[in-house]
Amino acid sequence: MRAYKRYNNRGFTLVELMIVVAIIGVLAALAIYGVTRYLASAKTSEAKNTVGAISRAAAGAYERESAPPQILANGASAQSSQALCESADAVPAALTDVANRKYQPNTAPNTDFDTGTDQEGWRCLKFSMSQPVYYQYNYTRGANTPNMPGTPPPVGATDTGFEAGAIGDLDGDGVYSGFARGGTIFQGQLALATQVYIANEFE
Repeated sequence: MRAYKRYNNRGFTLVELMIVVAIIGVLAALAIYGVTRYLASAKTSEAKNTVGAISRAAAGAYERESAPPQILANGASAQSSQALCESADAVPAALTDVANRKYQPNTAPNTDFDTGTDQEGWRCLKFSMSQPVYYQYNYTRGANTPNMPGTPPPVGATDTGFEAGAIGDLDGDGVYSGFARGGTIFQGQLALATQVYIANEFE
């Protein structure tokens, strides 16, 4: 007598299929969230690094101004000055230029990061950027960054401090994130803040 092999033709039940779909949905949601958070972190890194660079540029400018006196050709002594650079114009000028998009700084003479003089603005700081940016960048002497979300720590009531700031709206929803780092002159020495102040980092 010939033996026949029996096959199990049982398929998946509706409940099993629903469980699998639910698991796939959860994994997909986690993946999307992770990628979105990673991209946002990469963008905020730009602001943190740039604010730090502007702060160091301000400190470098102050040190250049406070160099030891030089002896002139006629034997007279040229006294050095100890002064922070005066405030710079924000780049870009309008926050809407970085709302859910990048802004390409204008590298033409006397525009964006090529504005100011030897005593004020970006030229005084000797700071510039040519690559596209996600944030509006500020350097303000004697005051906090304009339009900064929240209340950053004070950096000096008058001319004794400065603040470098970045403001952005990565998703264009009208809610801004802010990054700031300041410096204060104390007994002739410029001390930089040890960390970057952050408000609404991921909005």
